[in-house]
Amino acid sequence: MGHEAPIVKLLGLEFNLSNILMILVSSAIVFIIAVLSTRSLAMKPTGMQNFLEWVMDFVKNIINSTMDWQTGGRFLTLGMTLIMYIFVSNMLGLPFAIVVDHKLWWKSPTADPTITLTLAILVVGLSHYYGIKLKGFSAYGSDFFKPLPFLFPLKIIEEFANTLTLGLRLYGNIYAGEILLGLLVSLATSGAFGFLGAIIPMMAWQAFSIFVGAIQAFIFTMLTMVYMAHKVSHDH
Repeated sequence: MGHEAPIVKLLGLEFNLSNILMILVSSAIVFIIAVLSTRSLAMKPTGMQNFLEWVMDFVKNIINSTMDWQTGGRFLTLGMTLIMYIFVSNMLGLPFAIVVDHKLWWKSPTADPTITLTLAILVVGLSHYYGIKLKGFSAYGSDFFKPLPFLFPLKIIEEFANTLTLGLRLYGNIYAGEILLGLLVSLATSGAFGFLGAIIPMMAWQAFSIFVGAIQAFIFTMLTMVYMAHKVSHDH
């Protein structure tokens, strides 16, 4: 990519304005989709309502594959929010990038490890919260010493590993896709032959990136429910 991030300092802290902008854009798009899909609810869904109900059924199937519905039903809204937000975030940097004074303003927010790791920390933190809420502190804490007490240090390491892999997997796939798109754009703008040589690979990679973005949103949501199931289900 080769561009700097627009950073401002406030009270000794650094803020990435591009990240803030793209988080707001992603959130606004998901919010608008949700509002448009639910403003005229009907028994026989059509249009946007049909789309949202498809997303709901899709997330329900994810939850049902990881835990019983009586336990997992409470995570339906979380799952729908995650899969829609991450998919939209993954898509934003595909059509174009906006660079002003060598500073990259428009990109996929999930192409930044700070955002993806923050999402991962929130998900893992929520899994601990619901584990304690639904099982009680004593029963939840005892799970870290099962099946053998000496495995406790490994289970602590596992929590950190889960957080890192959940966040970095999403970041790595989206960032790599945007790097390759940037290289193809550079080739396309190098001249007439470069444009002819880059146009077909760029279209193919755009289509593949949409597929990758959708798969990564699914994987993040699926792993979220798997982590939740391990924390809240009594049979894990």
